[in-house]
Formats: sequence, structure tokens, C-alpha cells
Amino acid sequence: MKAANINTIWANDINELCCQVYQSNFGSSSIVLGDINQINLSEIPEHDILTAGFPCQPFSQAGKKMGIRDKVRGAVFQRIVEIIKAKQPQYFLLENVKRILTMEKGYHFRMILNSLATLDYFIEWRIINTINFGIPQNRDRIFIFGTRMIKSKHKIPDLEKLSIFLTDNDVENLSCHENSDIEKSMESIINGSSKNYNWGISYKNKMYSQSLPLMSDIKPRKKLKDILQDESEVNPQFDFTADTIERIKQSKSVNRYCNGVEILYNQGGGARLGYTIFGINGVTSTLTASTSRHYERYQVGNKFRRLTNI
Repeated sequence: MKAANINTIWANDINELCCQVYQSNFGSSSIVLGDINQINLSEIPEHDILTAGFPCQPFSQAGKKMGIRDKVRGAVFQRIVEIIKAKQPQYFLLENVKRILTMEKGYHFRMILNSLATLDYFIEWRIINTINFGIPQNRDRIFIFGTRMIKSKHKIPDLEKLSIFLTDNDVENLSCHENSDIEKSMESIINGSSKNYNWGISYKNKMYSQSLPLMSDIKPRKKLKDILQDESEVNPQFDFTADTIERIKQSKSVNRYCNGVEILYNQGGGARLGYTIFGINGVTSTLTASTSRHYERYQVGNKFRRLTNI
């Protein structure tokens, strides 16, 4: 956003520690701590773009998989819909785990689309991986982008003008790229029978989805070793060499790559992925905010340590 000269004028998180991290990066007055459901809509300023990552736990493989039925975390998405409806930003960008597309044969994602369909926005989604942007982390996420429709400027079939996720090669791969084909191919969000693929569009109560090749790299790919701090700059609290050497005695050597991630050791040769020692010649696995269930250490030279922020 900053690179595109887009200024953040308001932000919110319910987690105090997350707010502290945000403030350390963007200033003490950059974010409002609190439950978004308890914040009055009048306190949220008018804005051009709304970005939000509604809680992924209801949809994540690691969560309870309650989806939109999660009365606590699921309510955040509905609040986002209320904010969009009240503030009418020109665009919105939502992010979540890719599993949201397929949970219960796509039911949850279609319910999300159906809620967004009450708003006058052209909606497009696509699964994007951070490795395509020069970030050495294997992190697939779905991004849902909405463009407010102004009838004098846009028509629903004008896909190439409205899309932000399609490349020229993608357009050639579309089963429906002619205006008339798009309208004929769209089906009811609720009653449609097709799958939710890695790319799709929606407007009003209709949608179209198609499987597209993985997105081409926007920036050159990097390996983890390309961005690591010099070891002399790493705080000793991140060094777990002695403890890790003991772990290795209980583990089996793996020495293989999985989705670009270099795995050196795993307890029982992979029986428990929670006890994993990685290398730095590939990318990282999906990083999480919590390390309570994971023992992730990286071998950097002769040391074993956790990753640090830069």
C-alpha cells in the first residue's frame, strides 16, 4: 500500500499484542484496540479502500472448522459487510486461508459471496502465494477484491477492465472471455452446482469460477538464506542450539524438500511435524503467530535458531 502511495488512516485489532506490533511499525496512534463489533460505525472514517483479514480459524485446517457457524469469529465477517455497506469504499480487499473455498463442498465460501452480493460490487478472487512476490515463504491465501460498480463506467461483462488478478495469459486460458460467454456461464451463488476454483468472479447473485495456472512471479523468487540477518545481529534469545542438538538425537534425518521447504530433521521421520528442523536453502513453511504447538528451528551455519523479524 505504501509503495502505491496509499495512506492508512484507520486500523483495528482486538489483540493487544498485535496492536503493539502495529504501533511499533506505524506509530502509537496508528491503530484502535478493541472489538470491531463494539466500535460505532460513526467512529470509522470515510475511506477509499477497505482491507481486512477476517479470522481464519473457523476455516483453517488447524482450527475447529466451524466456518460461518462460528458465532464469535464468524461475526467479524458480517461486521465487515456492514462497514462496507455503510462507508461505500471504492474498493475492498479481503484475505483468508485457501481452504475457505472447499469447506463443505464450497458451502461456506458461497455464503460469504452471498453476503457480499447484497452490496453493489464486482467481486473477484484468486489464490495467491507469497513466493510469487519475492518473499521466501510458502503461504497460499485467497484474496477477495471488490470494485464498487458505477453504472456509467462499468458493465459486468467488461471483465478485462474490472479484473486485477488476470494476466494476459490468464485471459487466453479463460473458458469464457467474450462478453456474451461470461453472462451465459455465470450461475446462481446459492443454487449453482460448479466447484469453487482458484479464480472466480461474482456480481449480484451470480458467480463464475475456473481453475487457472499458478500466478506468474511478480518479483524474482528468493530463498530464506537471501534475507537472513547476519548472525552477529541476532539476539542470543533466539539461539536454541544446545536444546536442538538434544532434539536431533530423538529425530531422524529427512533431508528433502516439500513445497520448496528444506526439511532436515523430523521427530520419527515425520510422525510429528510439530518437531521440525528446517534448512535455509529453500523457503519457509507458513509462519504462524503462535509457536506453542510447533517446534520450528532453522539450521544457520553451525547454529540452530528461531527466525527473527527484520
